[in-house]
Amino acid sequence: MPSYSTRRPVPHTALQMFDLVADVERYPEFLPLCEALKVRSRGGTSERPVLIADMTCGYGRIRETFTSRVTLDRGATPPAILVEYLDGPFQRLHNRWRFLDQPGGSTVDFFIDYEFKSMMLQLLMGAMFDRAFQKFAEAFEARAGIIYRRASPAPSQPPGVGA
Repeated sequence: MPSYSTRRPVPHTALQMFDLVADVERYPEFLPLCEALKVRSRGGTSERPVLIADMTCGYGRIRETFTSRVTLDRGATPPAILVEYLDGPFQRLHNRWRFLDQPGGSTVDFFIDYEFKSMMLQLLMGAMFDRAFQKFAEAFEARAGIIYRRASPAPSQPPGVGA
């Protein structure tokens, strides 16, 4: 039963990182293996939105789409995102993000636990998924650097210079 977890300090606030991870429709722009993501529905409450989303992952000629329920709990202490598997090639998939404010930034806590339905798919995709999960944190950190650096230029520079 493969799983992966990491805790990484980042120079951005917990809520900035929460908002970045919550923007699921942007994942195909920067996330390894993510080729498409479509939000099927939005529900829940304004304080705790719930999305049903289809994510298509691919590597080489292999493509798989799975459906998840994504609960965005910005008001939790700490803010959290919970991903629950609904349908697709997995036997099980649980994913959790937590965002903890720290001096000078925050710590992003990421956990994923998964198992493919098919042993053949597990053999084909398992090792590649493990490597991809390790790169996910790096991809989100790089994305945060781009988004938040562009959103707030250094105070010593006039707007538009060095961005």
